[in-house]
Amino acid sequence: MTMTDLTIRPFAVHVPDGDLADLQRRIATIRWPSKELVADRSQGVQLATIRELARYWTTDYDWRECEARLNALPQFKTEIDGEDIHFIHVRSRHENALPLIITHGWPGSVIEMLGVIGPLTDPTAHGGHAVDAFDVVIPSLPGYGFSDEPTSVGWDPGRIARAWAELMRRLGYTRYVAQGGDQGAAVTDAMGSQAPAGLAGIHLNFLRQALGNVSSLPADSEAERAALAAINTFRTSGSGYFLEQATRPQTIGYALLASPVALAAWMLDHDTDSYYKISRAFTGGQPSGGLTRESIVDNLTVYWLTGTGAAAARSYWETGRAQALAAGQAPPPVKLPVGFTTFPGEVFRAPRSWLEKSYPSLTYFNEVDRGGHFAAWEEPELLATEIRAAFRSLR
Repeated sequence: MTMTDLTIRPFAVHVPDGDLADLQRRIATIRWPSKELVADRSQGVQLATIRELARYWTTDYDWRECEARLNALPQFKTEIDGEDIHFIHVRSRHENALPLIITHGWPGSVIEMLGVIGPLTDPTAHGGHAVDAFDVVIPSLPGYGFSDEPTSVGWDPGRIARAWAELMRRLGYTRYVAQGGDQGAAVTDAMGSQAPAGLAGIHLNFLRQALGNVSSLPADSEAERAALAAINTFRTSGSGYFLEQATRPQTIGYALLASPVALAAWMLDHDTDSYYKISRAFTGGQPSGGLTRESIVDNLTVYWLTGTGAAAARSYWETGRAQALAAGQAPPPVKLPVGFTTFPGEVFRAPRSWLEKSYPSLTYFNEVDRGGHFAAWEEPELLATEIRAAFRSLR
């Protein structure tokens, strides 16, 4: 890995007023489509939801509050493998805190991880014990948020995993753990496979291998058959965004950078559970945990102001390219300790048997009673509790 700048530089977010005025103008001049012809999301993001989101974005929302929250945290940038990487780094006040690097996914950003910082770094203030404390590192994936957009192909999960190992080494950590869901699970899985010096174990809340290789997993029990059925449903009626970003990210990118409303609609059209929770936050006033109107629009605004809609979409294309180049050759198995938590609202509920097949070194498994695909965002206290439990044996 080539290093051209080994310095770690403080970073703060300062968005020009003109950029915010442009955002408002673009939302105000949107040309709306007609209402969907069905009563559910089967034709896509519903008009009532996106109209209310746009109204909130232009009349009730204040980006400066999000900017202040971000700038109250220790943020940095450092160049790794030719790309400037943005990250949040919060050290615990407790002694012997275990360093942890957490990776977000799509359509998230560091915004979705903000709620876990307190419970992880200061567990005594959140029902935990000082011995459960973590130093927390939350990087923005390349092409997302305040990290640089890659200027050449090749930033697949394996390359990002190597960059994260370098980041932790650069921060002075000689022993640490890693966690991720969604795209972050791909990076964290790659870290586990690569087993860089210092990495002691990983925790995941999404079993990405099942999406592409479900035929190799058992389908005998009721839980296994239910998970298989959920994957088949996702493939047939819920994976439009996935296919577009994995094959033609540039095409959708034009809309994502031209219209904030198009960006919002594209990013809301993820999995069914998350969509209806987010929709209710706008149309019914019933947020699900941390999936509030404000935090949802915080995340959207980060994408819009940084102009990273297309670059983030390309991460799916990069993953597909890396798999094609591997020509069916499986990466080295993960031999490090693996923890996994299944959330009930996930795209599919991964049963323990699937985890044992995918990760023979599984040391922790639990199924919780609430939360979905965006676990850190929706249920930060619960995910923090799971992370503590998963890594307790490694302290």
